[in-house]
Amino acid sequence: MTEKSISMPVGVILRRSPGVTRWAKFSWRVIGVLPGAGPADWRELRREAVENGEAVDFHAGTLTLTLHRTDTEAYLVALSAEPPVVFVVLRKPGGADDRLELSAITASAFEAQDYADSGEELVEPVPAPPGLVAWISDFVARHHRDETFVKRQRKRWAEREAVEGGADPRVRSASNVFRAPTARKTEPR
Repeated sequence: MTEKSISMPVGVILRRSPGVTRWAKFSWRVIGVLPGAGPADWRELRREAVENGEAVDFHAGTLTLTLHRTDTEAYLVALSAEPPVVFVVLRKPGGADDRLELSAITASAFEAQDYADSGEELVEPVPAPPGLVAWISDFVARHHRDETFVKRQRKRWAEREAVEGGADPRVRSASNVFRAPTARKTEPR
């Protein structure tokens, strides 16, 4: 249990399909991951005819999937999905190129939610192959420790020190700050 984290290269497969609107020339979708893949830079894997054009599958690139022993609860959430998933984070580059930019890959559902909340990235859940699921499950089995919930107990007001006049003990005042205005009477002259 000396390892704090482990890593594996994972290839990302993207499919480019013809767009269905006049505003989008192409539609991009992550269709799979390749555990232990070598380096790639938009290598074409397959091309097939579809009803309004041609769909092309690319090995867009290889990212490093790193598991940390402190994030095992988040990995359990991703493993409990049906089917178990990993999350690929993509960005749309600002140039004329229509290709998406690979940003990150994670097995943590919580980290994926953080990326999705920013609004700058596109987060795609991708079914994990059985070998990758076994690798993540083995890491979680070795490092996960359930933490018991301990509710914080507050002191009751009655147990605190009694203060003359019933004022809040944090307020420094020589008089009672909660007195009614009519309580201050002066003697007649």
